[in-house]
Amino acid sequence: MIRRELEYFFGALRFFTRLPVPAWVGHSAEALNASARYFPAVGLVVGGIGALVFWLAQHLWPQAVAVLLSMAATLYATGAFHEDGLSDTADGLGGGWEKTRILEIMKDSRVGSYGVVALALALLGKFTVLNALPAALVPMALVAGHAFSRFCATLLLATMTYVREDALSKAKPLATRLCRGELLVSALFGVSGLGLLPPVAALLGAALALLATVWLAMKFQHWLGGYTGDCLGAVQQVSEIAFYLGVLALPAVLRLV
Repeated sequence: MIRRELEYFFGALRFFTRLPVPAWVGHSAEALNASARYFPAVGLVVGGIGALVFWLAQHLWPQAVAVLLSMAATLYATGAFHEDGLSDTADGLGGGWEKTRILEIMKDSRVGSYGVVALALALLGKFTVLNALPAALVPMALVAGHAFSRFCATLLLATMTYVREDALSKAKPLATRLCRGELLVSALFGVSGLGLLPPVAALLGAALALLATVWLAMKFQHWLGGYTGDCLGAVQQVSEIAFYLGVLALPAVLRLV
C-alpha cells in the first residue's frame, strides 16, 4: 500500500519535473493516472526548492536577486512545463475563433505573440510580487503557492471534461478525471502549505487563486467545452500569481479592518 502510493507520487514527480526518481518506479497507464492526486505534493517539493534557494541567496544578495535565483531554480526543476502550457493557452485563446482552430494553435510547438506576452507578464508579475513581499514571508509563500496552485489545476480534472481526443497531444495531463477520494488527497497536499502563512494571508491567497481558477475555467468551458493539458498549466501559473497577490494584500486588508 505505502510502496504503491510512493510509486504514484514519484510518477507525478517524474512527469512534472526533471528531478530524479528511484529506479524501481515503474511505468504503466494505471500508475500514471493515479499519480494525478499527487500534483500538489509535487508543488510542495518545487516550492521547497524555490524557498531554499531564496533563503540561501538572501544572505548574500538583495531580495530581488534572491527572488530571481529562486524563480530560476523552480523553472529548472520543472523544465518550464507549466509556463509552456500558459503560453500555448494564451496563443490558442488569443488567436483562435472556434474550438478546432484553438486546439490546433495550442498543439503547435511554435510560440506566437499572445504566448510571448502572457509568458513575459507571468514571469515579470511573479518576480514583482515576490520582491514586494516581506523577505520573511517569501519562502513560506513559495511553498504554499506552488502547492495550492497545483491543487487549483486538479480541480479542473475533477469538474471538467478533457477535450482532446488525439493521443499525440504534447500536453496531455496525467489523468483526465479525478474521483472524490483522489481529489481529497490532492486537497490535503494543496492546503498543507497554507499553515506556514499568517491565517489571513493564507485565506486571501487561497481566495484569489480560486477566483482566478473559476475565471479561467469559465473561459475554457465557453471556448473549448472543457480543458486540455495546456489549460492545466495556465491555471497553475495564473492561480500561483493570484495567490502571491493575495498574500501581498495582507497589510492593506488589515488596515481596513
